[in-house]
Amino acid sequence: MKLTDNVIFITGGTSGIGRALAEAFHKLGNQVIIGGRRQALLDEVTAANPGMEAIAFDVSELASIEAAAATLKARHPGLNVLINNAGIMPFDDAGGIIDDEVSRNIINTNLLGPIRLSSALIDLLKAQPGATIIHNTSVLAYVPLAVTAVYSATKAALHSYALSQRFMLRQTNVRVQEIAPPWVDTDLIKKSGDPRAMPLEAFIAETMAKLAGDDEEILVDAIKPLRDNPGANEHALVNGFNEALIANPIPV
Repeated sequence: MKLTDNVIFITGGTSGIGRALAEAFHKLGNQVIIGGRRQALLDEVTAANPGMEAIAFDVSELASIEAAAATLKARHPGLNVLINNAGIMPFDDAGGIIDDEVSRNIINTNLLGPIRLSSALIDLLKAQPGATIIHNTSVLAYVPLAVTAVYSATKAALHSYALSQRFMLRQTNVRVQEIAPPWVDTDLIKKSGDPRAMPLEAFIAETMAKLAGDDEEILVDAIKPLRDNPGANEHALVNGFNEALIANPIPV
C-alpha cells in the first residue's frame, strides 16, 4: 500500500498494536483518526500526537458503528484507508462450559465489527482513487490456541472473510490486506516481557516495511512456518503447538 498521503481510520487505536500503527502512520504525515470506546484514552493518544483525531465508538455495537461511519463521511470525505484492528482476547475452555455473553462479545468485536464497519464505509472507499482495507487477524487464524478457542475461531473467520472480500473487490480500486501478528508483547494478553513474545517495536517496524509492498498478507518472518498450510499434518501441528504452551503457560 501507499504509506503516505492517506486519510486513515484505525479501530482499537488507544493501545498495543493499534496505537503503535496509528503513531507510525501519523509520523509519516498521514491524517490518522483513531477509534475506541474510552474517551479518556482517546484524548491521551491524540494529546501525545498533535494533529491526530479520534472518534469514540463501540465496534461491538451496530448503531455505534453506523454513527461513527456517518461522522467519518462528514468530516473526512477523503478517507481511503480502514484498519480493522480492534479485538479482545478472553481465555475460555472449549472442553467445559463457555460463557455465552463473553463469546457473543468476542464475536461482535472481532468478527462482526470489521464486517459491519467495512460495509458502512465501503461506498466511501470505492469513491477514492485508491483505497485499502486492512484486517488485523492473528497467527491463531491458522493455528488456534486452544485456551482462547472463541478468539482463535473469530480470527480464522476474519481471515476467511478477507479472502472473500478481496475477491469481490478485485475489479475495484479497493485493496484488501491482512496483518497476522504473532504473539506480540502488548496488553492484549498481558505485557510481561516474555521472551517468546515479539517486542512491539520490532513487530511494527517489520510490519510497516512489509505494508509498503504489494503482499496481500503481511506476515513477519517469524510466523511464516506456522502460516504454511499444514495439510494432512494439521492436527499434529495444532496439538504440538498447544502442548508446548501448556508445558510453559502464557502469563495471565
